[in-house]
Amino acid sequence: MSRFFATGSDSESEESLSADELAPKTTGTTFNKQALLLSDDEEDTKRVVRSAKDKRFEELTNLIKTIRNAMKIRDMAKCLEEFEQLCRAFLKSKAIVDKEGVPQFYVRLLADLEDYLNQLWEDKEGKKKMNKNNAKALSTLRQKIRKYNRDFETDIATYKENPEQSADEEEEKEEAGSASSSESDEDDDEDGVAAKSFMKKKPAAEPSPEASKFLKSATADEESESSDDDDEDWGLDSTDSGGSSDDNEDNTTSLATAFLKKTLDGDKQSGDRKKEERKRRSKKKERAEDGEEEDDDESGGWKKVRGGVPLVKEKPKMFAKGTEINTAVVVKKLSEILQARGKKGTDRAAQIELLHALSAISDENNLGQGITVKIKFNIIASLYDYNPNLAAFMKPEMWKKCLDCIDELLDILFANSNIFIGENIVEDSENLAVSDQPFRVRGCILTLVERMDEEFTKIMQNTDPHSQEYVDNLKDEGRVCNIIDRLLQYLETKGTTEEACRVYLRRIMHTYYKFDYKAHRRSLGLQGQSKSEQDQEESEGDDSALLMDRLSKFIYSKDRTDRIRTCAILCHIYHHALHSRWYQARDLMLMSHLQDNIQHADPPVQILYNRTMVQLGICAFRQGMIKDAHNALLDIQSSGRAKELLGQGLLMRNMQERNAEQEKIEKRRQVPFHMHINLELLECVYLVSAMLLEIPYMAAHEFDARRRMISKQFHHQLRVGERQPLLGPPESMREHVVAASKAMKMGDWRTCHSFIINEKMNSKVWDLFPETQRVREMLVRKIQEESLRTYLFTYSSVYDSISMGTLSEMFELEIPTVHSIISKMIINEELMASLDQPTQTVVMHRTEPTCLQNMALQLAEKLGGLVENNERVFDLKQGVYGGYFNRDQKGGYQQKQGYQRDQKGGYQQKQNYQRGSYRNQNQGSYRNTMD
Repeated sequence: MSRFFATGSDSESEESLSADELAPKTTGTTFNKQALLLSDDEEDTKRVVRSAKDKRFEELTNLIKTIRNAMKIRDMAKCLEEFEQLCRAFLKSKAIVDKEGVPQFYVRLLADLEDYLNQLWEDKEGKKKMNKNNAKALSTLRQKIRKYNRDFETDIATYKENPEQSADEEEEKEEAGSASSSESDEDDDEDGVAAKSFMKKKPAAEPSPEASKFLKSATADEESESSDDDDEDWGLDSTDSGGSSDDNEDNTTSLATAFLKKTLDGDKQSGDRKKEERKRRSKKKERAEDGEEEDDDESGGWKKVRGGVPLVKEKPKMFAKGTEINTAVVVKKLSEILQARGKKGTDRAAQIELLHALSAISDENNLGQGITVKIKFNIIASLYDYNPNLAAFMKPEMWKKCLDCIDELLDILFANSNIFIGENIVEDSENLAVSDQPFRVRGCILTLVERMDEEFTKIMQNTDPHSQEYVDNLKDEGRVCNIIDRLLQYLETKGTTEEACRVYLRRIMHTYYKFDYKAHRRSLGLQGQSKSEQDQEESEGDDSALLMDRLSKFIYSKDRTDRIRTCAILCHIYHHALHSRWYQARDLMLMSHLQDNIQHADPPVQILYNRTMVQLGICAFRQGMIKDAHNALLDIQSSGRAKELLGQGLLMRNMQERNAEQEKIEKRRQVPFHMHINLELLECVYLVSAMLLEIPYMAAHEFDARRRMISKQFHHQLRVGERQPLLGPPESMREHVVAASKAMKMGDWRTCHSFIINEKMNSKVWDLFPETQRVREMLVRKIQEESLRTYLFTYSSVYDSISMGTLSEMFELEIPTVHSIISKMIINEELMASLDQPTQTVVMHRTEPTCLQNMALQLAEKLGGLVENNERVFDLKQGVYGGYFNRDQKGGYQQKQGYQRDQKGGYQQKQNYQRGSYRNQNQGSYRNTMD
């Protein structure tokens, strides 16, 4: 045996120890190596060697503790600052995390912090009481945590499924790590509970007498069992004190050997105790799962208490073992699940899963289709409620589940004709159990489908239109239309007239803006196809025109609300105009009289009206009716807000006039990208129409003081082109139109044609039309005719006579066409000339006023206006409303027919309408702002 263990008895060691402690130490005494190793100061401050894992995790733990303290006092600025530091610290620990896995305490903080921020965000009153810094920090931190948690979705979901189990696993890992990396504490209890875990436990009350007895007995056992250890400890001290005169090296070696042996023995005992503790916990879990109660003696009379209130409610249990599953029990459980709907802290995803599980249980027990239909209704409603924000759109997985549930619900309704659903069915009168009576379920399938259609629109509005995701989402429109068709078929037999009109309008809204290429080919006579192909095309069934006609006419005759009928009429007109049925579209617009009261409609209907008018103008342009096209597009284009009026975007210059809420509302009114009208095509059609009307008019009334502008926007583009210091070849669409206008003004139709129709203009505008070649041919024809009229207006004063054959060669027009154009100009008194029929010659009459006469006419016009203004001012001073009355020859007053007094005391022109024309003379009656 070593001399270290063979030294004197306990009494001798005690005497030597007391002698050493009581003996005074002289100054300047030198200590040997053994005395330094055994000094109390050295034992108190032991050097602890920690691994990199412990250092990193301790840093994370300290930051998490600071964040939780800041959460308790709602210091969002501190939370944000510490969270950023936590993210940086976690990034430093990436190597350790990749090896060991994400620690549970980190996952728990991320989950708790996100739920905590969501609760604060939904608390409107609490947010109002926050100061500016905390409110800003809350918004920033909420966005960051949502984005950051996407990388930990799986871990967070696992934690939320069973937070208690995750916490136990974490504690076990911590205990196992402490057992392998640090020394065991000699003051542990019998069960081997570590000091760290012991500090976590907070007993709520004093133990019972039985527990006190148990604790006393356990303490006595510990004292008896640990007596040997105490003797060894005292023996060690006595040996060290008594053998101070021995060789230092031998004492040092024996001391290190004893120290290491004690440490290894302590680690072994601590590891054994921890293994027993883990076994005891696993047994507790098994008993808890089996529903058994633990004895107080086994648990020691102590109960583990979890601190804090859980942010997310635990899932309620479905049914206890042995419960008889019937309709009443399932309905009761359904009510329990729905009671948490809409409350704070409710896990909406878990609620949806519970409803699916309840539906499966109902199907397994064959409770009938009535209860299944009711559960399906609630599942779809829960899917819609998953995003409480109206502006938010459904996630892809939720959207797929919603479509599947609606399809399943329709399958059940079609397969079981004995199921009656409706909003008028009271819950007390529902019949969900299997019986001889038909099932009666409260609900409205039409409302669910309408909400589904709105969600599809929101998904398309919030998707980048230039991404593949938009194309993938757009593919779901076929499935949406299929659901609407099935619902339409169901409501035709079991629905009311009002419900049928609503679902008909939904189907129309998915059809009116789509171009039917098959119907277009049939309208063109199926050119280029064989007889068999023509028969196959004709046998394919109803085209979109017949579908629109059938659905719209049903609404015209059955609907009792103005809004549905107005929307159906506008969609019908749009569809006619899109397929070049100009006369049908124009007549339907005139008969509807929508331009009279469209300003009283809601903004979405006004947007639809503006879209219809634009499509009507484009249709007139394709048909060569330039004036009608210009009149239809005038109000939209002259406002400079075509993008906003058509619901295709918001103007940046008007952003300051709106607050955040108004901006959100207007964004929800926007039309999805696949329904947009090309704004560059629209502007080009308008400018070309204005050019064909304005250039001949400007040439004919060059010296007329009463000349009016047909298109202000066109004149603005001309002025912009004239102000350019350096004229180069045109590049943009507007520059092409301006250059073409200048060429037409000189009567050069070939140059005008080259600027309007070229490769660049074809790719930007003309190739977008379904009848591209036909539109280009029409444009060439119009340019030739209007250039001829402009040439005659401009150079008529130079000619005494001109041959129609010469004009025909110059403008490449047939002589009958030239004859017709000149005859109309003479009849309308636009050209002072006459036709010599035998010689086919146009003889000019010198009746045009000279420059002096033109100036005199301008002066007379201005003087007349000045006199009229003076009379109005004089009448106002005399107390007579001069703008409203005219003085007659007898000195009295008669009412004017063109003016009416407004609310401010001024006068405005009446909104007169031309008979047989849809255009409002006041120019702007149907253009209403969306503000």
